[in-house]
Amino acid sequence: MKGPFTSSVEPVSTDRHNDTLFPPIREHLVGAGLAVLSYDKRGVGGSSGSWMTSGYDQLAGDAAAAVDALRAQPEVDPAAVGLFGHSEGGWVVLRTAAGRPDLSFVVTNAGPGVGPAAQERWAMAHALRSDRIPEPDVEACLAIHDRVMLAGRRGTTFAELSSWLDLEPAWQLVSRYGPPLDAPTWEFVTLVMGHDPALDRERLACPHLAIFGGADPVVPVAASVAAFTTAAGRSDRSDLTIEVFAGADHRIRVADGTRFADRYLATLTRWIQATL
Repeated sequence: MKGPFTSSVEPVSTDRHNDTLFPPIREHLVGAGLAVLSYDKRGVGGSSGSWMTSGYDQLAGDAAAAVDALRAQPEVDPAAVGLFGHSEGGWVVLRTAAGRPDLSFVVTNAGPGVGPAAQERWAMAHALRSDRIPEPDVEACLAIHDRVMLAGRRGTTFAELSSWLDLEPAWQLVSRYGPPLDAPTWEFVTLVMGHDPALDRERLACPHLAIFGGADPVVPVAASVAAFTTAAGRSDRSDLTIEVFAGADHRIRVADGTRFADRYLATLTRWIQATL
């Protein structure tokens, strides 16, 4: 069984480098005098456990442990430590920061302001329409998405899901747009699909920088900005800054992904320095 229902914007097994994304960001931050700690995702590289069987509370616990490890370094000012999370990591760092009033800042880099189910629905619709799939077929695929999400909320088992899903004509089209939907993936979907990052945003007690690529094909930027803005201002320290880089993709890159958007690294660094 195939399909895109992985309930995260970058569900791949990312290590501390996230392919080629993190090294230049780390280099820029370190060059500006900031210490950086990045770690392998749970169950990847040198990290134990499994992210496929972990909800965002567990993944946030990993991020909190990283914060404590960084603070323990003698070169680091323990009162000047924050979090940076890319993509799905945005959900993780918001959950972590919501429970850590001692943090100096949180940055969500292409992190959706909506939950996994809404993000996946938008991404699938965008992909289908970009491929000029007829609108009736797009609507049929979205209806399948909604039925699958409802099945997850009802606790449907993977065997029960499979008994009818593979018989749906629209599913054959949906299945072209994502990795296989197997039993472990379905377990992860049902584990995290109800996550709502806006609730964590409301609980923040530190400044929040939300960065987006204006041409991100997998994150609903307008809906995310609206969600974060609506949830802003619930705490005196929960200042919200939103930066949308026109024409940039999910990794805030332009020119077919060959370079970061102009001002991206400088904007990120200046904002962090201003909060410390």
